[in-house]
Amino acid sequence: MLCGIESKPMSNVASLKKLTLKSLAAEMRRLQERIEDMEDLLELRSAIERNAGKPGVPWDRVREELRLD
Repeated sequence: MLCGIESKPMSNVASLKKLTLKSLAAEMRRLQERIEDMEDLLELRSAIERNAGKPGVPWDRVREELRLD
């Protein structure tokens, strides 16, 4: 165990016995979505760090610009 990270079993171990192109394609889509979510999170964290200390946009201005009235 490195740095307190424990090994975790694969979530779909039972389904690995019957691999099909359809199941592999579904797993690839799931993994691609997960990667995209992680990239979005990294981008969000970077934006939060860049904008730390900057004033936000007043809600009234946001409503006006987005025509939410």
